[in-house]
Amino acid sequence: MAWSPPATFSLFLLLLGQPPPSRPQSLGTTKLRLVGPESKPEEGRLEVLHQGQWGTVCDDNFALQEATVACRQLGFEAALTWAHSAKYGQGEGPIWLDNVRCVGTESSLDQCGSNGWGVSDCSHSEDVGVICHPRRHRGYLSETVSNALGPQGRRLEEVRLKPILASAKQHSPVTEGAVEVKYEGHWRQVCDQGWTMNNSRVVCGMLGFPSEVPVDSHYYRKVWDLKMRDPKSRLKSLTNKNSFWIHRVTCLGTEPHIANCQVQVAPIRGKLQPACPGGMHAVVSCVAGPRFRPPKTKPQRKGSRAEELRVRLRSGAQVGEGRVEVLVNRQWGTVCDHRWNLISASVVCRQLGFGSAREALFGARLGQGLGPIHLSEVRCRGYERTLSDCPALEGSQNGCQHENDAAVRCNVPNMGFQNQVRLAGGRIPEEGLLEVRVEVNGVPRWGSVCSENWGLTEAMVACRQLGLGFAIHAHKETWYWSGMPRAQEVVMSGVRCSGTELALQQCQRHGPVHCSHGGGRFLAGVSCMDSAPDLVMNAQLVQETAYLEDRPLSQLYCAHEENCLSESADHMDWPYGYRRLLRFSTQIYNLGRTDFRPKTGRESWVWHQCHRHYHSIEVFTHYDLLTLNGSKVAEGHKASFCLEDTNCPTGLQRRYACANFGEQGVTVGCWDTYRHDIDCQWVDITDVGPGNYIFQVIVNPHYEVAESDFSNNMMQCRCKYDGHRVWLHNCHTGNSYPANAELSLEQEQRLRNNLI
Repeated sequence: MAWSPPATFSLFLLLLGQPPPSRPQSLGTTKLRLVGPESKPEEGRLEVLHQGQWGTVCDDNFALQEATVACRQLGFEAALTWAHSAKYGQGEGPIWLDNVRCVGTESSLDQCGSNGWGVSDCSHSEDVGVICHPRRHRGYLSETVSNALGPQGRRLEEVRLKPILASAKQHSPVTEGAVEVKYEGHWRQVCDQGWTMNNSRVVCGMLGFPSEVPVDSHYYRKVWDLKMRDPKSRLKSLTNKNSFWIHRVTCLGTEPHIANCQVQVAPIRGKLQPACPGGMHAVVSCVAGPRFRPPKTKPQRKGSRAEELRVRLRSGAQVGEGRVEVLVNRQWGTVCDHRWNLISASVVCRQLGFGSAREALFGARLGQGLGPIHLSEVRCRGYERTLSDCPALEGSQNGCQHENDAAVRCNVPNMGFQNQVRLAGGRIPEEGLLEVRVEVNGVPRWGSVCSENWGLTEAMVACRQLGLGFAIHAHKETWYWSGMPRAQEVVMSGVRCSGTELALQQCQRHGPVHCSHGGGRFLAGVSCMDSAPDLVMNAQLVQETAYLEDRPLSQLYCAHEENCLSESADHMDWPYGYRRLLRFSTQIYNLGRTDFRPKTGRESWVWHQCHRHYHSIEVFTHYDLLTLNGSKVAEGHKASFCLEDTNCPTGLQRRYACANFGEQGVTVGCWDTYRHDIDCQWVDITDVGPGNYIFQVIVNPHYEVAESDFSNNMMQCRCKYDGHRVWLHNCHTGNSYPANAELSLEQEQRLRNNLI
């Protein structure tokens, strides 16, 4: 088979050697692009990728309906207009399409009529241009590696390393070995002739590793020669078959997938020669990221760790995926999806210790962020060490909104953790009794998990390990689910996870198993879901609405009944006297991908006669006043909340309302507002003296309801109280803390738990 067409960064290459069709065919695997002004991703000369070559479209009969279809295929909502006569310059190469005829309702150009591929009477002076509405479709996927594989996946599909050395076989993950590529359903080895470190970089990136190192080729040649001389070795006979080899691979090193490299699967036709004359299999050695190294591995240099902390992923269901956020001027912000692609996404992934990017996502696919949009038009070349090395515009320069937040899914190493956990007995594959595989007296065996101390944090780790996303329930009783007959014994107890672990086996747990209730019906189970809500407090509103009120006790009976006053109120001479209250308004946004709903159904809600409404969550928000070193001096809380959609953005319908025993919750994109003048919307500071404090709000403090990101549930302000007036300033959500902020991460965690 001959060389493939010249490599591009497109992920929509077709099969090698396929002849050009004589009539229009589906553009479903053909990519469009706009070539035009660098700062305007939504306009430019319309070009089509066909047979591995970019070409243009003639402006004959081209009108708004054709432009609309092209813009929709490019991921924009609509077309504004089109431009004729090569307004955006004359293109090069073939004029692929002429007399394109669309109705306007088609989802892609392949559904429109035309003269056929390359059938045109035009010149490049008639190249058509398109101007799209800059707003993207919500959830539009910019690029995904899965589309690189072509029809029926008959291209280079997967890559793996076959370990050769005994030490490499025992290593998890496998980081060194012979490269094997899956082609047309069969694994083939790659000839090492012409193999480069750029090739190794691409292979390592696909396997979830950020970088590569040279191998001792002389040693591996000796091992190869020994096997070739061994008459019992199958390797010698296999090497004589062309079906054993991928003949040659040539990568630039920036490709996210080996299918994007120039590949020669077999020798040129007609030449009777072996596919790898005198050569051996290519051997690659990769470097695992910090999260995937054995514990004894030397830590990274401090400088590289600091660079890593300048970019992070948020709200992803799996390890190595999430909304991209960057730290600029001591403030975290997002990245706009204009010109976002797999090359730039791969720079982020490698910077964070993962491999290359598997998907680059548009349209806030993994949730919207808050705060500034720092970057837009990011244009990485692929070899940059950090995202900050790539040219980019400021996010505010081209009207980006948070609905354009970019996200990534990175390749991560196969650690084998998914084979060490399973679910049994559930009604659907995403729920059930949890069973784990651990070593008992040196022998691997399956068993159950004691549900003592089992909570949502532990369940989150389990669902991630299972590859099922977020935990929506951590079940402590599973008598209604039956496990596997040979996995009845409790093999894990006392599990305590921080939430960042890759597997339950990495969490703290008892040495000898100790389950006081003996298991039985009290075994751990989970219910998982691929998306989750995400509640975030509007910090600015709290800062702007804070004030003091001296409220008579005669107006506080209901609030006292719901424990919204400090303990000293119990000893006052009711109804005489007053309490000094720090009051404020709050708005709680759901920026996740699923509605926020109470954990329990309406049959479990509690009616509060005094305030005359149902409480759906036992403890939903903590309001605290802390000293600068974290000691609590005053507190308030919502004993439970009436959750509803107070407001929604234009075009989004309110779904939840508390009135008349209505359904409670917060719709994705909507927010629940609690005005300063309702009961319990305060902190009782009657016993607090003048001074400087930290005012803190924590939403969903007991993790009663699953969220995709708990790091933004805490909001803090600096508070100055002079005995008569109060000022709040520097209010920010917990995850907006920069790496060099005034509080360390450890102090922040202590403040969250009120441990100081």
